[in-house]
Amino acid sequence: MPTTLTPEQEQQAISLIRGFAMDAPLYAKSGHQGTAMALAPLAHTLYARVMQHHPHQPHWADRDRFILSAGHASILQYSLLFLAGYGLELADIKAFRQWGSATPGHPEVGHTAGVEVTTGPLGQGFANAVGMALAERHLRAAFGADVQHHHTFVVAGDGCLMEGVSHEAASIAGHQQLGGLICIYDDNHVTIDGDTNLTLSDDVVGRFTAYGWHVEQLGEIADDCDALEAAIRRAMAVTDQPSLLVLRSHIGSPSPDLTDRHEAHGNPFNAEQISRTKAVMGVPDEAFWAPDDLVAAYRAHCAGRGAVAVDAWQARFDSSSLDRAAWDACWGATGVAGWQDHLPTFDQGEKIATRVAIEKAFNASLHTVPGLVAGAADLTGNTGTKLAGQSPMTPTSPAGRQMHYGVREHGMGSAMVGMALHGGVLPAGGTFFVFLDYMRPPVRLAALSGAKVIFVFTHDSVGVGEDGPTHQPVEHVASLRVIPGLQVIRPADANETVEAWRTAVEHDGPTALVLTRQNVTVCTDGSAVSVGAATVLDTDNPQVVLLATGSEVSLCVEAAAALAADGLRARVVSMPSVDRFLNQPAPYQADVLPVGVPVLSVEAGVTFGWAQFADDSIGIDRFGASAPGNLVLEKLGLNVANVVARATALAASKG
Repeated sequence: MPTTLTPEQEQQAISLIRGFAMDAPLYAKSGHQGTAMALAPLAHTLYARVMQHHPHQPHWADRDRFILSAGHASILQYSLLFLAGYGLELADIKAFRQWGSATPGHPEVGHTAGVEVTTGPLGQGFANAVGMALAERHLRAAFGADVQHHHTFVVAGDGCLMEGVSHEAASIAGHQQLGGLICIYDDNHVTIDGDTNLTLSDDVVGRFTAYGWHVEQLGEIADDCDALEAAIRRAMAVTDQPSLLVLRSHIGSPSPDLTDRHEAHGNPFNAEQISRTKAVMGVPDEAFWAPDDLVAAYRAHCAGRGAVAVDAWQARFDSSSLDRAAWDACWGATGVAGWQDHLPTFDQGEKIATRVAIEKAFNASLHTVPGLVAGAADLTGNTGTKLAGQSPMTPTSPAGRQMHYGVREHGMGSAMVGMALHGGVLPAGGTFFVFLDYMRPPVRLAALSGAKVIFVFTHDSVGVGEDGPTHQPVEHVASLRVIPGLQVIRPADANETVEAWRTAVEHDGPTALVLTRQNVTVCTDGSAVSVGAATVLDTDNPQVVLLATGSEVSLCVEAAAALAADGLRARVVSMPSVDRFLNQPAPYQADVLPVGVPVLSVEAGVTFGWAQFADDSIGIDRFGASAPGNLVLEKLGLNVANVVARATALAASKG
């Protein structure tokens, strides 16, 4: 049965949090204590009074989500995870920001139990929260409020709301009327450089009101748990708007030296300043003060509240008539048994753009991959992310699987990361490849956090044509390949595209699909994708290997025929996924790229990175040009004649 904390215990817990917020950065000689100190009552109110969560079941599907978008204040969250009983102990708090600890500098999902998303780059957590709220509402509509009905709480600061991604994400949330989303804005008037009046004169209330948010100015209640709880519960009662609660806090409070000072932001207090602050709080002047009886009472309280909530939910779930196979597939971000059997195949010689092929793969999976939610940054039809017969996800149709993000690449990417980390949704989002530059932060964070997101990038080369170099990606695929943990696939044709989709669904992490605008000839059976690279055209005792990706594979097949007519034997290898190939055993790699046989790589992008496989490279180490796509490719050397000439010269030079 749940227990109740006394007012004295609540105040002690707040003092403990503030003590940890000072002690841990001092021991680490690094960290941000001021925000954590100021928000200790808020965090306590959320964890001990408001949120439905169970420390012993941190992955319970219907828990409320808490996101610390101001991730630099991580010691605040770690203190609550310690108190609530999520597995952190005093040794972990003392190891704050140290090698191998469970308390890294910024919260990392999958690293510390109870952390929902990886935050740090300001504004990302705020945008992730929008995605989480979208996922919750979508699942509630799909499976019923009995099994999915919770709130997403996010704490954001001035820095989060200054970053451009917050504007995109807030606009999405307001348009979608996400009543389950509650943001507490820590309005402390301080940034690292000084008072916010140095850089900021926004009317935050007016801004969010214009977005369609419910906004309430809470004023000076940062230390009043009863008032904080009442305000949060008022916001929870708003069902047709996201809520912004503007909380005037005082950074570093209750320090007699540094309250409201920008020095409290990122510089650890010294020992004397900590001692004076603990005297104000009326707690012992000892490092990491954490009375055993207080910690035990707090953990029993949170576990008891959580057990009641989980047991009630489990009873509702057990009596629900929901489709269990669909539920499991959604939460596994995969397909139901045998889902791959419905995927299309394409005939050799058929000409089809890979962006068209991915749409066919998506639509073949609609009923067998029930968690799939696809959309684009105002480019749905252009990027192959249009789902046949599916209604848009809107406030009146929240179960819709077609998501329209508008011209908001950054917001789209970050929201998709939030959807994936919420669980129950497999988000796929498309844009032109060159606009990766507008959403690189969430792509990187998806990789860092292992979020299962499908990034669909189309118009993948100078083959885009007349739009010119501003829209023609050349360095982008190379830049993706260097991101650890990101699966990158540039399929050669429609068959490899379908296989890329299958691989993405089965992969435990994010995938970037890099697809063509222009039609390309089907020349593979798709088998290269699973192993990263494979031979698509072979010959006895090859004298040269033509190694290519994407649309250049069919070009190399043509070139190989021309070389054969000239008496030069060429093997053609498709390498849709460099990272998957590098994960293959060395004997397989040597079988595909035999030692002693010269390799010419061919890709319509920068040649950076190909030296690890190739003796020579054809690529585009410059920006493109405005002209018909086939002409740009021709002029920049992506043509049969150039491949034949370079392959012939390479074979001759290697004897």
